[in-house]
Amino acid sequence: MPLIIEKYSFGVGDRFAHQARAQLKAIQQAAAQGVDIVPVWNKSNREHLTIGSEPLSCRAAADAAVEELGWSGSHYVDADHINLEIVDRFLDNSDFFTIDVADAIGSPADEAEVNAFIDSVPDLIGKLSIDGIPEPLEMSRPSIAATANQYLKAVQLAGEIYRYIASKNGAENFVTEISMDETDSPQTPPELLVILAAIAKEGIPIQTIAPKFTGRFNKGVDYVGDLEQFEKEFEDDLAVIAYAVKQYGLPPNLKLSVHSGSDKFSIYGPIRRALKKTGAGLHIKTAGTTWLEELIGLAEAGGDGLALAKDVYVQAYNHRDELCQPYATVIDIDPEKLPSPELVQGWSAEQYVNALRHDPNHGEFNSSFRQLLHVGYKIAAKMGDRYLDMLDQCEASISRNVTENLYERHLKPLFLD
Repeated sequence: MPLIIEKYSFGVGDRFAHQARAQLKAIQQAAAQGVDIVPVWNKSNREHLTIGSEPLSCRAAADAAVEELGWSGSHYVDADHINLEIVDRFLDNSDFFTIDVADAIGSPADEAEVNAFIDSVPDLIGKLSIDGIPEPLEMSRPSIAATANQYLKAVQLAGEIYRYIASKNGAENFVTEISMDETDSPQTPPELLVILAAIAKEGIPIQTIAPKFTGRFNKGVDYVGDLEQFEKEFEDDLAVIAYAVKQYGLPPNLKLSVHSGSDKFSIYGPIRRALKKTGAGLHIKTAGTTWLEELIGLAEAGGDGLALAKDVYVQAYNHRDELCQPYATVIDIDPEKLPSPELVQGWSAEQYVNALRHDPNHGEFNSSFRQLLHVGYKIAAKMGDRYLDMLDQCEASISRNVTENLYERHLKPLFLD
């Protein structure tokens, strides 16, 4: 039996491994209100390479926070977006693996394998009634073949990665997530059902799956898209998962994972309604939020903290092409709306915070400013001890912002309100 993750789990990223205690305090506040959420500290290989950190640092920070705050619930450390090339460095310190097979999506599968797969799921052909979806799903052998050609190779690769991790760590010692969100088009409910059937045939005890939804999931800012369409997709996906669990013997706690890119506040209402209606679980990641709350805390502290926060922006502005290129598909920055370095240097702490804090209703909030800083953590990484020492000096204002942001803007609207 694999390690079984709880019903609600929250991916809390921490670029510089300084805010685990502040993050856990928000989880504890939710627990005090009667909602059990388990923290999952996640940090991708790209983030480790950018900062120059090792995966062990994520585990060490999480474990230290749990011990210091006396947290008796579960907690996990996620090897985020791993593949066969990089998984080894995460094996000793992770118990949650997000398997990323984006590069294999769209790779045509062997025709014989496609036909064998379709022959193994004859129940999918025709009209399929699924509880929670008003209209029957209609699938034909050609439509299933088209989906298999798009995703079967990716699922097979996920199986290879899963079995490798299991051979090293033991299948009972980790949680498996498969990420399907980094592709051009969202998966329809019939496509997701085919994918889940393939995952089951591959023998992967998947506990969370991250599909792609319609709309824009840009880094650090709110969702851009049709909220009614998102709500329908989310509910349909929950229905498909519930069906696949019963039909194909997938783990009964299998749940949706939303890779939010941080702060998709407008979809929290639809998600909350769907969870309440269905009783389903949820895993959600908001990795970049904490880094921006560090900058807000530095600015609020004034003095050297504010000066450093300004310097991060100035350098990010001057290196914006380099910083933005790796994230080009998940940011929408209007260069005309970026304040000049000279202007920012003259800002008060309040002006800096108002421009950065994610409050779209505030007249000084600047989405482009926020997105640039979201991808600008490389600047702080290059500062080395100057940045890390300032985190320690301004710990009080930073931790307050980290905890308040996570609890008030994320956990409450998702699980409490």
